[in-house]
Amino acid sequence: MIIFAANNLENNKDIVNDLNVFPVPDGDTGTNMSLTIQFAAKEVSEVATNSLEKIADAASRGSLMGARGNSGVILSQLFRGFAKACKDKEVLDIHDFSMALKSGSDMAYKAVMKPTEGTILTVARESASYAMHNTKNFKTLDVFIEKIIEWANITLDKTPNMLPVLKEAGVVDAGGKGLIYIFEGAYKALFGNDLEVDIKSSPEKHDKTHAPGKSHISTADIQFAYCTEFIVLSKNPSINSFKTELSQLGDSLLVVGDEERIKVHVHTNHPGKALEYALQMGEVTNIKIDNMKEQHRSQLNLETQKVENIELKDYAFIAVSAGEGIVKVFEDLGVESIIKGGQTMNPSTEDFLIELEKLQAKNIFILPNNSNIFLAADQAKQISDKSVHVLPTRTIPQGIAALLAFNPEQSVEDNYNSMEKTINEVKTGQITFAVRDTQVNGMEIHKEDIIGLLDGDIVVVGKDIEKVALQLLDKMVEEEDELVTIFTGEDVSKDQSSNLLNKIEERFQDIDIENLYGGQPLYYYIISVE
Repeated sequence: MIIFAANNLENNKDIVNDLNVFPVPDGDTGTNMSLTIQFAAKEVSEVATNSLEKIADAASRGSLMGARGNSGVILSQLFRGFAKACKDKEVLDIHDFSMALKSGSDMAYKAVMKPTEGTILTVARESASYAMHNTKNFKTLDVFIEKIIEWANITLDKTPNMLPVLKEAGVVDAGGKGLIYIFEGAYKALFGNDLEVDIKSSPEKHDKTHAPGKSHISTADIQFAYCTEFIVLSKNPSINSFKTELSQLGDSLLVVGDEERIKVHVHTNHPGKALEYALQMGEVTNIKIDNMKEQHRSQLNLETQKVENIELKDYAFIAVSAGEGIVKVFEDLGVESIIKGGQTMNPSTEDFLIELEKLQAKNIFILPNNSNIFLAADQAKQISDKSVHVLPTRTIPQGIAALLAFNPEQSVEDNYNSMEKTINEVKTGQITFAVRDTQVNGMEIHKEDIIGLLDGDIVVVGKDIEKVALQLLDKMVEEEDELVTIFTGEDVSKDQSSNLLNKIEERFQDIDIENLYGGQPLYYYIISVE
């Protein structure tokens, strides 16, 4: 059911992507949900038993590590709650299945600070509610699930009446639609229907989003030959001492877990010793050992990291960014770890965990720089045993402003407060193009129109990039503002950038203007006004 669900969503992810309300080129709800459930399917396919509990746990674990974007994180929590209800069960009857759906919905709602109705959360909750109220009306699970899917579709059709922005755009919620494709794929598996398991963008094939990294590591460069992965089942895990023992065996160490299980990844020349350490803590399962020299590859493209005898710094930063110029700015401001991502490239929870494990610091700040990346970053924070602080940066300019407000002599709390205050004082403009016809904020928008966004809202529509940029700046700049910073995208020529800069300087003579090459994809210009 999990594998069919993943395949069905993968086959229909473009339909889900097209339901995104805003016509900007970040319609990736379907992609994020698909990548998330693919990780779940991968973990499930490697379970060597028919144990219901272990399969549910594998789906939960896989979706947790692969969660991308807000929709992916919510989906991972649905799996997590479902798995919780499967604990100590050998089979699920109709009542058990209903309880599992409700457990999943409850877990997802808890994961979101301010749940919004008319979204995937609503479809999940209403599906579970229908199931809970109708357990006695059905005798077989297949018919029961069919009716749940019917109710989920009825709920989905109501989402435009719950969210005005959906109604204005004339679409239903994308995340809710993705969840229904998952339900339908799982339902098809009950009958043995043909649903080709051909996941086109599997986790292994998908481009890694963490950077910097090596695209290839030769066998001569591989110091530790065996990529070793396993799960430790333990009621009382002592993760810190376990990590200390494993760190002496090799590198590329990743140890994450909860109160009952620990996931381990390590590159070592002594996989047997790693397993011996693990057996001292509890039962070991999902063992996977790859000889990297023999296979001429590195399993996760992790850079070598030495964890012994490293003095911890007070602070370190992780920033999500795309565009070589913007990456350079973040690096110049002291960011050690850059995760390449943003619009259409939302990093997963695992991407954050990998970078968190690399950093040797007492306190780590994460700058998501995109509202659709918050939940994945926060989920990594919850899993990691390090002191992690996620700043609510929704844009690149907010991330840069936060770094400029950082003071290494201040406490963590004081720094967080001052950076958060600075974030709220920055106005962000973005110039991009429409990917489809729609209506937003009362404006008719046609495919390939140039659109200007002010702090996430579309406020200008036109046909000319330069004119839209100037109109957007007219709406952004106020009398008390002192600085305008423009990051030029990869699709803008030097002449275009120079011409725009000259006109901005003529129009706003009392304000400092700074023009930098950002190299960002999709957005012709990103503008900061302070």
